[in-house]
Amino acid sequence: MEGTVAPPRTPLPRAGLRGWLSILFALLVVLALPGCAGAGALGGGGDGVTTVTVAIVSNSQMKDAIELVPEFEKAHPNIRVKFVSLSENQARAKITASVATEGNEFDVVMISNYETPQWAQNGWLTDLQPLADATPGYDPQDFLPKVREALSYQGHLYSVPFYGESSFLAYRKDLFAKAGLTMPEHPTWTQVRDFAARLHDPKAGVSGICLRGLPGWGEVLAPLDTVINTFGGSWYDTNWNAQLNSPATAQAVDFYVNLLRNYGEPGPAGASFGECGNLFGQGNVAMWYDATSVVNVLEDPEQSKVVGNVGYVPAPVEKTAHSGWLYSWSLAIPKISQHTDAAWQFMSWMTSKDYMHLVGNKLGWSHVPPGSRASTYQIPEYRKAAAPYLQPTLDAMNNADEQRPTAVPVPYTGIQFVAIPEFQDLGTRVSQQVSAAIAGQVSVAEALEQSQKYAQTVGDTYREARR
Repeated sequence: MEGTVAPPRTPLPRAGLRGWLSILFALLVVLALPGCAGAGALGGGGDGVTTVTVAIVSNSQMKDAIELVPEFEKAHPNIRVKFVSLSENQARAKITASVATEGNEFDVVMISNYETPQWAQNGWLTDLQPLADATPGYDPQDFLPKVREALSYQGHLYSVPFYGESSFLAYRKDLFAKAGLTMPEHPTWTQVRDFAARLHDPKAGVSGICLRGLPGWGEVLAPLDTVINTFGGSWYDTNWNAQLNSPATAQAVDFYVNLLRNYGEPGPAGASFGECGNLFGQGNVAMWYDATSVVNVLEDPEQSKVVGNVGYVPAPVEKTAHSGWLYSWSLAIPKISQHTDAAWQFMSWMTSKDYMHLVGNKLGWSHVPPGSRASTYQIPEYRKAAAPYLQPTLDAMNNADEQRPTAVPVPYTGIQFVAIPEFQDLGTRVSQQVSAAIAGQVSVAEALEQSQKYAQTVGDTYREARR
């Protein structure tokens, strides 16, 4: 796990930079949604205390950080941390709108490897490399190489990983054994479908599989894009011609939709990571394909009834050797922040080696944020607690390749997303069509025909920029 210097990122086409402006109006609408309350006034108080306002996603690991932040404030009495915790879709929209318009609401924002290199190129983020290099014991070279590269621009870190993930398939070993089934070491999607058909038992309250169906480019499209990739489909060909109604892409989407409609969880069009986690953890699902971070839910005895009965295998494939995604929830400082030093003190604490030990000792080793630091996987207590999923997680992350995500050549990077600014809006629109197909409101063909029109409008912009 030796560190490497991240290679320079390929600059975005000029039309891509303009793409952020085209989606800001849609994102600003989210600011008026319930649950998106702003952070209020920022700044240091008269008592010499600086308030650092942090926008984060309300996932389980982030809730742990909120619980533990008094430990940070105890050691840093001159800093107070104020969290604005939002659902994933709301967080994406609010953070994007705030940073892009220099709203100065947040000192620290939780973003990902989708936003980081693009926003760094736009000049929206603080270069964290000098801060990381100057912080004793922080050791940025300890970050897993694939994650560090994904969060870098021109060889410098512009966000630091809180946790990293790929995707894999979790399955109930006890249900497989009872049915006389054996999960292959490297399953195909065809095999997964056949297993789901055998294990689907609604009368017993067990679904064959759980998959995301909720609209959102980071919701249903995250797993679906990996299915499209491995079936030989793509979003665009090398000339930026949209491919969402191509035979390979249509086959993949049809497969995903029918798998959910026939053998999936109840109400799949409204299911996200959280719903699938709850269902699987309560014993109501035989298989779940999602992020490798599912282990924080499934291996926690306080949340899960299936601890000890879960197996983990690589993301299913069809035409590719691997299909797992690469993603990291990470922390960045908007360039406009007036509290860079205090912000860095907090975020370097939340992404440090010591934080991993704090989480393990205070909350339990299954709570430790996975997939960010190589040193985490050398902690004896963590290695013992993570034995069922440690190697599958590392293998999945090492095999993920953002530069070559599909079975065919494409002009973009990104596995479960297309790394262009317009994808926030485009992906959301397409996800709504797919979710409607899962709900039975439209056919797959109708959903893809409309999606093709959305995608071609964006593709035309990039074709023109190359002339």
